[in-house]
Amino acid sequence: MITLPVFLSFLLVFTGALGTGSVLSIGDGDTISIKDSINRITVRLACIDAPETSQFPYGMEAREKLWGLLPIGAQVTLKIKATDRYGRTVAEVLKGTTNINQAMVATGAAFVYWQYIEGCDRETYSRLENEARLKSLGVWAVPSGIQRPWDYRRGRKSGSGFNSQSNSASKPGYSGSRYRCKQIGNWAKAQELLKQGHSYLDGDGDGEACEGLR
Repeated sequence: MITLPVFLSFLLVFTGALGTGSVLSIGDGDTISIKDSINRITVRLACIDAPETSQFPYGMEAREKLWGLLPIGAQVTLKIKATDRYGRTVAEVLKGTTNINQAMVATGAAFVYWQYIEGCDRETYSRLENEARLKSLGVWAVPSGIQRPWDYRRGRKSGSGFNSQSNSASKPGYSGSRYRCKQIGNWAKAQELLKQGHSYLDGDGDGEACEGLR
């Protein structure tokens, strides 16, 4: 059965209309929820791919960047491209005259998702990503950039991990989705990881991760 939000998404794509609403929540660096006049709609930002939240610290940084660009309650316009297999509305998100998708790429918070670039301004996205790379912003602070999110997801599904230096983050101590306190080096980030389910960081079970980092 097709739910009402999904049906409306298909209708908007078919008619070429723009969607509007207010931001309810930020999922990760490329997913938000908005509310139009009737429905809550999950929106996948089109043509970009942000690091997964388990790609420490870049996934959390991407989410924080998106949160800064789209505070809760912000009014947005959607340039809708499609509906994905999860029923999410795939769209470019505009806050006033600012294209949020492009802003995420420009600041190095996300990659251009070249496999799904159709419907977006390829030339602009390419230029913004290249400028972010040349300035070593965000994900480009690592030479050649961190492992691309689509490769990271594929590696997790296959269980192959990501040991290739060319495809992995090379910050000191980076070792995939499992961390050691001395590798994290920041007490606040350790608590965030604990909240995300990395319970092994709380060795004594007192609810605090990596006390030695205080």
